[in-house]
Amino acid sequence: MKIDFEKSGGLVPAIIQDATTNNVLMLGYMNEEAYNKTLATKRVTFWSRSRNCLWTKGETSGNYLHLVDLKADCDNDTLLVRVHPDGPTCHTGTDTCWGEENERHPLMFLSFLQDFVEKRKEEMPEGSYTTKLFKDGTNKMAQKVGEEALETVIEACNGTNEKLVYEASDMLYHLIVLLTSKGLRIEDVAKELQKRHDPNWDKRRRELKSKGEME
Repeated sequence: MKIDFEKSGGLVPAIIQDATTNNVLMLGYMNEEAYNKTLATKRVTFWSRSRNCLWTKGETSGNYLHLVDLKADCDNDTLLVRVHPDGPTCHTGTDTCWGEENERHPLMFLSFLQDFVEKRKEEMPEGSYTTKLFKDGTNKMAQKVGEEALETVIEACNGTNEKLVYEASDMLYHLIVLLTSKGLRIEDVAKELQKRHDPNWDKRRRELKSKGEME
């Protein structure tokens, strides 16, 4: 990766993004020396324009930015730096330099959970409930999804909201395991729902059916 440091007088903007939450934490600037030090130490280092020197984020506060990966934009003059932060990023004590909380949206956990289940399928550690589900086979997994779906329905009709969320969580977890066993992901379900959200989706289905392309 060739970074064009000369285009802007030796400095390039470095957008810092949390690798877990995907939130943008701050904007700094790097020269070639700061860039190389970041790669070497795996802690993000900038060039301070006010102090005219290198500074590693967190060297005073302890709130380091641990490098996950970085990449240049299409013009090779701006960096996207993905990190794991130690504590707040801003010198004012906030999570980001825009005063926002650096929290992962709960829906993002579904993708994390899918990754975890896929790792379980690959490693099959002994004593894991997820491993047992995979060993039981597709029919048993599908049956378990049905059982959890029924319990969800029961709680929806006669239970409390707390118990409904609990049972729905069980159902969704077992569905993710079932999808994983078939080489699918929860994102595939989301994509299908996204297609159905298109106002023309029903129209296309009717057109296909009228042409005999859909039974």
